Amino acid sequence: MIENLKSFLKHSAVYSISNAAAKAMGVVLLPLYTKYISLSDFGLLALVEITIIVLVEFLTLGQGQAIVMFNDSVDFRDKKRSIFYTLTLLLASVSAVSLLFVGAAVYAYGEPIPYLDIDNALLYPALIVVFFRVLNNLLLDKVRAEEKSVLYTIANLSKLLISLLLVILFITYYSTGIIGVIYAYIIAEGLLCTGLILAMLKEYETRIEKGIVRTALQFGVPLIFTNLAFMLLNVSDRYILKALTDNESVALYDLGYRVAGIINMFIIMPFMLTLMPQAYKMYKQPGDKRYYSKLMTYFSFVVIWLGLALSLFSREIIKIFALNPDYWPAYQVVPVVTLAYTLMGIRLFAVLGQYLTRNTKSVAYTTLIAAAMNIALNIIYIPRYGLLTAAWTTLIAFALLLVMSYAISNRYYSIPYELWKLFLLLVLGISLYVATDYVYSGNFLIDAPVKLAVILIFPLLLYPFGFYEKVEIEKLRQIAFAKDKIGMIKKFLGR
Repeated sequence: MIENLKSFLKHSAVYSISNAAAKAMGVVLLPLYTKYISLSDFGLLALVEITIIVLVEFLTLGQGQAIVMFNDSVDFRDKKRSIFYTLTLLLASVSAVSLLFVGAAVYAYGEPIPYLDIDNALLYPALIVVFFRVLNNLLLDKVRAEEKSVLYTIANLSKLLISLLLVILFITYYSTGIIGVIYAYIIAEGLLCTGLILAMLKEYETRIEKGIVRTALQFGVPLIFTNLAFMLLNVSDRYILKALTDNESVALYDLGYRVAGIINMFIIMPFMLTLMPQAYKMYKQPGDKRYYSKLMTYFSFVVIWLGLALSLFSREIIKIFALNPDYWPAYQVVPVVTLAYTLMGIRLFAVLGQYLTRNTKSVAYTTLIAAAMNIALNIIYIPRYGLLTAAWTTLIAFALLLVMSYAISNRYYSIPYELWKLFLLLVLGISLYVATDYVYSGNFLIDAPVKLAVILIFPLLLYPFGFYEKVEIEKLRQIAFAKDKIGMIKKFLGR
């Protein structure tokens, strides 16, 4: 199991580079956005970006996860190159036709789009972004399935760098406003698509597998509803805030969500990108259930610890990167959404039994239930309590989804997760945050040392409760007392 963990950590570390860069780009652009874009326009940009995400999830048809399944399943490995070619043509055709239809329908109806206030000058470029991103997602999932984590990272870093430079150029030099951000996305996504196709030509076999389309859609179509429901769970609050409040509330909420997303980019996404290919390979191999169980424990420890740190310093982070004080109230959103992200990450493991046994329909049902509850709570309580309601309802929905996913997955493939340790991590993390926030003084020179002390003491407080196994304590002791600590860590990771 140690070798598998080392491989998992190696690929996760490489994936984390591109995700860290994506979050770094967002952080770098925050001062630019808050200086050159009004609070209202920032809210509109958030709605456009979310609409792009929703359309991409729908038009991908669940084939990103299907390509990973085909690539790593013994039954399909001899056809994986022609399957890749077939699915690429399928998505290119479906997305092109669908987006042309959407564009024509909106043109016939008139502008702007009712309620969202997204006019055609923003919508049409956004549809081009959607087309390229659909293809890029499939291509990148193929790269991930082949475990080419370095290529994956280089491709994403290149796109991010191009996007960053173009956004800065368009907003500061040409003063284009938020439309410049969309133009930058078009160029970056188009160049990435071209580069990936050229880099992956050897993975194609120009033969259409007619029979595989049905299998692919049977696997992927339930995931359309799963992904859409998941998108609704994540982004419907922005739409509802727009409908029931104003662009300014959307902007504050979205900024807080972006800062909380640091935990998603640095920890959750790298784990997710590595998890499924590794999980399929380990399925029904000796020790697979313990492997999944320990992964979940280690992941939960890291994500809760770092989530605690992010939440404690949310005020300072917002003030550093939002130059306009109008944006500062967004810090209130960060701790709640960070915890919601944490539960979302843990759910990746809770739902494994359904993916490994290809019972994806139940994934869609549970996600739709959680999304429906989230929407209902938002509609009822946002008018009464404002934008923070959206954060709390998101947290409640993710908690419900985690419980349902674990209960259903156990029916298909029971994995003995260390639930006591998960409970201990959550209770300790939440308690430390609440206690520290209660004694907040507003004086950085006093508050910062207290927060740092709380962060450092978190792993130590787990020891009296028997959180660590003997072998884990021994490894930590060896690293702690070794003269060459970096060398010991590299040796443990097999590097």
